[in-house]
Amino acid sequence: MSYSHIDAWNGLHQHNSIVGKLKYMHQILSEHMPYISRLAVALYDSNTDYLRTYAYSSERTSPLNHYHARLADCRSLQEVASNRRPRVVQDLAVFNDGDHQHTKTIYDAGYRASYTMPLIWDERFLGFVFFNSDQPNVFTERSMTELDVIGHMITLMVYNEIAKIRTLLATLKSALDMTHSRDPETGGHLERMSRYARLIAKNLAGDMELDDQFVEHVFMFSPLHDLGKLTIPDRILLKAGPLDDNEFSIMQTHSEEGRRLIDRLLENYGLDGVSHVEMLRNIVLHHHESWDGRGYPDQLAAESIPLEARIVAVADVFDALTSRRPYKDAWSNDKAFAKLQELAGTKLDRRCVEALLQNLEEVEEIQRAFQENTYG
Repeated sequence: MSYSHIDAWNGLHQHNSIVGKLKYMHQILSEHMPYISRLAVALYDSNTDYLRTYAYSSERTSPLNHYHARLADCRSLQEVASNRRPRVVQDLAVFNDGDHQHTKTIYDAGYRASYTMPLIWDERFLGFVFFNSDQPNVFTERSMTELDVIGHMITLMVYNEIAKIRTLLATLKSALDMTHSRDPETGGHLERMSRYARLIAKNLAGDMELDDQFVEHVFMFSPLHDLGKLTIPDRILLKAGPLDDNEFSIMQTHSEEGRRLIDRLLENYGLDGVSHVEMLRNIVLHHHESWDGRGYPDQLAAESIPLEARIVAVADVFDALTSRRPYKDAWSNDKAFAKLQELAGTKLDRRCVEALLQNLEEVEEIQRAFQENTYG
């Protein structure tokens, strides 16, 4: 005797992005837990102790879009991370008299209960997944057991996405190590410029309707922007003086070579499923385009340059100016800001420049966290 059965989760693989998968899971969950009105994921950066919103599913606009906070300032969540055990809050009103700003924001948006799971993989804390309800006192032992399973599925999806990108980053680092870190613009430079890029993207997000996935992938992909320099001969890459016309032409090929290397890495490591992969290709290929159309390799101008490439260009230039190099001393932030303003509207996107300049405090925080060594 045979029985027919419909696999409700079969459609999950049809969605490439974390957001798509999260929405699909929420849809299935809502069929028997209609009170679950929001699923959300926040990622943790152990280098800075910041939690950042990453993905969510809800019929409402997320009340915490582009939100970040130090885990040290979120005592209740810190306990979840430390104990590595879920937390249930049957009535979020209990936090109304405290200093939990993010919880107050959730409450003001109409959510009344929360079930929070730590994202743990291979003994490493990655962040949190939140299940919110617009009704209080709805979480039962049975429902939380099912949510635990969903939470672990989400953990696997998030880890898989991050692991793919880290494989690319590790490949780049290994290649640089094997060539004795040929380009001095590595290490601290990549840490700082990737965080400047995320800061710019976050500050543009509201006006340009960018989601947290865009912001986070700009951060994760930006360290790969100069991958193509691995193909540039030492006599050019390490030349102390200015390049002649022929040498500069060879140096310019690193953008297109980087794009080809990315495609080979994706194929060789079976990483074609990395979401937002076109953003990665755009960053590698177009981060040397110029607002006035005089950049390379395609002489794109103004908004025809992909936004992610314009963001990385500003972050890259700013860190180059404020970092010490064998051929120059580090500029002060004030001097570098003045230079960025001079380049805005000609070489760089003015909005991206302004998005960085309006956040001096966060810029300085990044610089303190990732201070230069001899080569930046």
